[in-house]
Amino acid sequence: MDIVVCVKPVPDPKQWSKLHLDPVTKVLRREGIETVLNPHDKHALEAALQIRQAHGGRIGVVSMAPPWTQEVLRETLALGADEVLLLSDRAFAGADTWATVPVLAAGIRRWGRPDLVLCGAESVDGSTGQVGPQLAHLLGYASLSYVCGLEEVSPERIIAHWQVEEGYAQVEVQLPAVLTVTRECNQPRGLNLMGVVQARNKPLTMLTAADLDLDLDRCGLGGSPTQMGDMWMPESGRRQVILEGETEEVIQELIRRLCQVAALPE
Repeated sequence: MDIVVCVKPVPDPKQWSKLHLDPVTKVLRREGIETVLNPHDKHALEAALQIRQAHGGRIGVVSMAPPWTQEVLRETLALGADEVLLLSDRAFAGADTWATVPVLAAGIRRWGRPDLVLCGAESVDGSTGQVGPQLAHLLGYASLSYVCGLEEVSPERIIAHWQVEEGYAQVEVQLPAVLTVTRECNQPRGLNLMGVVQARNKPLTMLTAADLDLDLDRCGLGGSPTQMGDMWMPESGRRQVILEGETEEVIQELIRRLCQVAALPE
């Protein structure tokens, strides 16, 4: 089976306190913050590795990200992916899901026509859950989101455990398909020295907008219908008052003040 895993380098959640919004473009500025693989995407890659182990084939990783994320993406090669296709161009910057998916779809088509496309259920910096279903629509594939387990896999179909509002369901999907995977699906493997060494000899190809023959009006911030309108710091009406005195006096004064602001009944 030929499998493509879509991954996204994201700001390290441990450093989110350093993130801030650009006051002009209204997009996140990530300079100086370490980038890591989106945690959900590791579960998608692990699912692909397990399927390949059972059925053979190849695994390609596709990502739309800046050029400096190459070392982060090499982690997928060290974990066992066969090759990485990095889609990188200034024209892609600031994209929402609507503008991201055509780029990913173009990259997947350049890689081939895979039997299965796997994505993380969500990205930790966006959490929309929209990329997988939109990608399935553009590729003309079947779609199943929030897969929490794979019971049976064959080149023709997949029987999966599916997370729904009321609990879980078992569903059969005919291939080709796009599946998004949750953390419950598996336990991602860790890196080992041999994998890291082998990753250096595996292909990592970078393509630009020109290579993909994309309509630039549908890319990046300009092609994104979802944009921040404005941002501001809300005014704070809080005050700090320190009450001093004997315990009983402080309690009575606190009650009196709370009654004054209608926080307690008279």
